[in-house]
Amino acid sequence: MLKNTGKLAGKTLFITGASRGIGKAIALKAAQDGANIVIAAKTTEPHPILPGTIYTAAKEVEEAGGKCLPCAVDIRDENAVNSAVQEAVKTFGGIDILVNNASAISLTGTLETPMKKYDLMNNVNVRGTFLCSKACISYLKNAENPHILNVTPPLNIRHAWFKEHVAYSLSKYGMSLCVLGMSQEFKDDGIAVNALWPKKGIATVAVMVTAGKQGLAYCRIDKFFADAAYIMLTRDSKTRTGEFLYDEDVLKEAGITDFEQYSYIPAGAPVPDSFIDGYSPTLQRNSSKDTRETSSHRSQVRGVVDIFDAVKNFLDEKLVQKVNAVFEFHLTGKEAGVWYLDLKSSTGEVGRGSFSGDEVNSTVMLDSEDFVKLFTGELNPAQAYLGGKLQLTGSMHKFMKLENQLLQKMKSKL
Repeated sequence: MLKNTGKLAGKTLFITGASRGIGKAIALKAAQDGANIVIAAKTTEPHPILPGTIYTAAKEVEEAGGKCLPCAVDIRDENAVNSAVQEAVKTFGGIDILVNNASAISLTGTLETPMKKYDLMNNVNVRGTFLCSKACISYLKNAENPHILNVTPPLNIRHAWFKEHVAYSLSKYGMSLCVLGMSQEFKDDGIAVNALWPKKGIATVAVMVTAGKQGLAYCRIDKFFADAAYIMLTRDSKTRTGEFLYDEDVLKEAGITDFEQYSYIPAGAPVPDSFIDGYSPTLQRNSSKDTRETSSHRSQVRGVVDIFDAVKNFLDEKLVQKVNAVFEFHLTGKEAGVWYLDLKSSTGEVGRGSFSGDEVNSTVMLDSEDFVKLFTGELNPAQAYLGGKLQLTGSMHKFMKLENQLLQKMKSKL
């Protein structure tokens, strides 16, 4: 993994939402240089679901070699933010770096998003980012190598990036617009204002709460993102500003190409994040050619029965040996019902109803239309799982084998 250079020694980083997750990972990376870390977050008492408080995070920062000032801050509150900034300046003498990491998320469609959630996301993500930047900039102007880093996606207008969660996308784009504007507004002051976003999923508590521990199998560890952030925060602020970068690309530019070491599960397959160039949660690509191909697929594969008929053509002893598992599919919607796929005995078998044998290794639950999309390649399994469209009990490892050995082959043939 990326070795520390010591360039952040004595620097003061004001990091929002750093009591856990990516924010804390960035804090710990900087702390290894001997940096001063200001943790600006709300959690002062242990949460029943989300581990970590500003005080437990501060202890970890100090154990890693840094100094820490934990500040209880709701970044929507102007007085609270200004007080935390003043306390940071009083304690450490100034502020060198601001990381706008705190973010509220609700991946819901327009009709499913309560206005309370809408207001929360826009107040935390947009107002909070603007407010913290405004409060820190006068001190950043006096820093030797000042940076503002927003954890936010690039400003590319794509239907796929909005259609599933308009409210959340609007709020994140507000953070991105801060990068676009402030990078030019404060360019002459030597303040670099950049954006960083994960190219593949990052194993955070938020992911675990949303998709369960099994969802982490599709992710990289948070040190991956922290290493990329470290590279950006140690660059010359006067030479690179206004950039929207993915963590993977930053590390590649620095000469790091062994990403396997960052997988949450060795030999796992991290899934692309939703805000990635060319990504669509249904079509995977956006060209007219892909649309025509998808329409052709749909004309040939009309429903669940067609899918299982097609599966039979792929069954053989080699597939059974590689997967060695039994699956049940509990489908809802237009073609509700239960099906099983036995890839454990003989040359494999498909059938309606529950499996009559001794053990089902994985039970997969999803809408019948999404099931068809899953096998034709129109719906990414990991994105479906992390987004709540697909639920799974039993072995995630076996399901990933099914994906690699069967689903990948089928989507190229159907």
